Amino acid sequence: MNSDGQRIGVIGIGLMGHGIASNILKNGWTLGFLDHPGNQPIDDLVAGNAKSFDTCRELASECNVIILCVTGSPQVEDVLFNDDGVLKGLRKGTVIIDCSTAIPGSTVAIAETVLSKGGRFLDAPMTRTPKEAAEGRLNLIVGGDRGVFEEQMPLLQSFSENMTYAGPVGSGHKLKLLHNFVSLGFSAVLAEAAACADQNGVDAQVLTEVLANGGGASAILQRLQPYILERDISGFNFSISNAHKDIGYYLAMVESADAGRTVADGIFAALNAAVDAGFDQASIPELVTILNKNS
Repeated sequence: MNSDGQRIGVIGIGLMGHGIASNILKNGWTLGFLDHPGNQPIDDLVAGNAKSFDTCRELASECNVIILCVTGSPQVEDVLFNDDGVLKGLRKGTVIIDCSTAIPGSTVAIAETVLSKGGRFLDAPMTRTPKEAAEGRLNLIVGGDRGVFEEQMPLLQSFSENMTYAGPVGSGHKLKLLHNFVSLGFSAVLAEAAACADQNGVDAQVLTEVLANGGGASAILQRLQPYILERDISGFNFSISNAHKDIGYYLAMVESADAGRTVADGIFAALNAAVDAGFDQASIPELVTILNKNS
């Protein structure tokens, strides 16, 4: 349980942010959160004495650690820099922890601005799903000053199972994009393979068994298997829109480093086609149906 007197503010009580906030509260920290129409139901947080704030500025003025769990770099920049943003109410020494998936170049620039205003900054993107977020079992990849990371470790441990210190500011977001490229790339490959299997009359149960007993065994197979077999999307509650955004961020990072992108371009093209066809809010497992010409 917490005994350090920190007051924690959370901006972004979505599918992942709600799990983060509830576990922070459960572990004894004083919690505030930004009131926003995109929040998940907050009755349990309010019942636990979490305080709602109307603006980021007001929240920042009463908190000494602020966790961001928003969609991406534009949203991070907005909640920090708008006229009623975090930086308008930032207290000296406040630690901003960005758990969003973001473009590393933007992250580095944001951190420099936060430091110039007297704050401190960690990028701590997460992997796993809303289920693990609710259970306090996220994986965190943390970039920033190691001393700040170690200082905030008890807080981070309240909602995570595994933490990796990645290096300087921006390193966490670089590794998150690499992770998501691999994870979402595997998902797209598996979805297309499952669609092809159906079009060739291959039994889905046999397909998943062969993959699980061979080189296709993976966390991604476990997540997509419920959909391949029973059209159950619950194994991977992640939208095609978010996947499209993340691979786009990965390509921005690739471009800045002049790295290879042949495979990434193919994955992005598949996701882009799904978005253009109106499937942006469909979940990743539904790519199996979207890519199936028999559907």
